[in-house]
Amino acid sequence: MSQAKMSKLSKKTLLSLLVLMGAGATGGAAHAAAGQPGADSLPRDRLNLQATASVEVTRDVLGVTFTSTKEGTDAAAVQTALKQALDAALAEARKLAKPGQVDVQTGNFSLYPRYAPKGGINGWQGTAELLVEGKDVAAIAQLTGRVNSMTIARVGYSLSKEQRQKVEGDVVKQAIANFKARAADYAQQFGYGGYSIGEVNVNSMDSTPMLMAAPPVRFKAMAASADESLPVEAGKATVSVTVGGTVVMTLR
Repeated sequence: MSQAKMSKLSKKTLLSLLVLMGAGATGGAAHAAAGQPGADSLPRDRLNLQATASVEVTRDVLGVTFTSTKEGTDAAAVQTALKQALDAALAEARKLAKPGQVDVQTGNFSLYPRYAPKGGINGWQGTAELLVEGKDVAAIAQLTGRVNSMTIARVGYSLSKEQRQKVEGDVVKQAIANFKARAADYAQQFGYGGYSIGEVNVNSMDSTPMLMAAPPVRFKAMAASADESLPVEAGKATVSVTVGGTVVMTLR
């Protein structure tokens, strides 16, 4: 092979090698960019924050659960006794019923067999409930002294939807203001001049306890006097709003 041909072949081989090396470098860079993001693609200057505001509000809904338990050897007789106790309590409650002020509804009504130690049914037991709640606290408290066919199982206060919504707007504003104040303060401490708000979420809740158990025997004795009402105290509920999310700290 002549020297000119060898020289021409060497140039072609060298050019091919350079092309392959360039393609390999480009492919490697693309692979690195896809599998291992560079510093520029990572979130920077971001801060996760959470701020809360709350206010105490007087609970304005009183709830009372009346109950009656009967037992006997005849299922029909036990059921009849429960119905009579419930009907008598309903008659008293309906005298005071008023939508939103005194709401009345029946609760659990159950009848189940009672078994002997050696097996087999030796009797029946049943339970009936009456639920009364509303904003007319005085009327509901007096009702507890008039119902003598059932005992009181649970008593408790809660916060009405109207009362919660009444204060929730102001609490939301305060929580958002707290969030912005913390964002500005932290941005300054990290050496930034300002911030912009990213994704945020707002959550609200109120601390409303479940109905409390009440001693049935004590309230049954109290119910003997129609003029004696249940002593109650509303207490406070806390309405809280939490704002959480991210802010991007900026130089200006």
